[in-house]
Amino acid sequence: MEARFWHQKWEQGEIGFHQSEVNPWLQAHLSSLNLPSGARVFLPLCGKTLDIAWLLAQGNRVVGVELSELAIQALFEHLALRPQIVRRDNLIHYSAQNIEIFVGDIFALTTEHLGAVDAVYDRAALVAMPPATRPLYAAQTSAISQGAPQLLVTYEYDQSLRAGPPFSVGATEIAQIFGSAYDLLPLAHSPVTNSQFKSAAEVVWHLQAKGGGFTLDGKEGHLSI
Repeated sequence: MEARFWHQKWEQGEIGFHQSEVNPWLQAHLSSLNLPSGARVFLPLCGKTLDIAWLLAQGNRVVGVELSELAIQALFEHLALRPQIVRRDNLIHYSAQNIEIFVGDIFALTTEHLGAVDAVYDRAALVAMPPATRPLYAAQTSAISQGAPQLLVTYEYDQSLRAGPPFSVGATEIAQIFGSAYDLLPLAHSPVTNSQFKSAAEVVWHLQAKGGGFTLDGKEGHLSI
């Protein structure tokens, strides 16, 4: 989708994608990434998600990127934080204690802007991308995060029944766009109760850089699709 599409959504308050509670998949499965204390977690296309407040409350640091400055202004207001705001190249950098958000195009974000991160949490970014953009997004996210493990939430449904976003992104496509760089572990597959998504499911993935392996119940394991 073009940038103007998302700017209009925020300007008109058409943000059904913004959840009114912390995502339960994040709460249930963040521990699968085995993050260190004070981990720095990257949220692409973060909006003003309540997941950020939850991550901060768990002692993590957060760095995000978001196209809409309205969303980020609302985020910092909700967090009761007064950010420092500076321009960095084609991005606007908001920062406060333990949180940094870049306002602008994720494809303008570089490794130098982002810095080192311990994980990527993607609840609504990949599924917001049209098919042609998803491989580019996957490559960009992998590159700027330097292959950090990812907790990824996707939808699966019959795309002919409903226009996205959010788009349906199935296991085959996940393997195509991430499989060369990551081992892929499905963590959960659950029907969506929202009436707008009949016969839809949410799928939670753990993406681990090739060769890294997974730790499951104290045992090393590998799984690829």
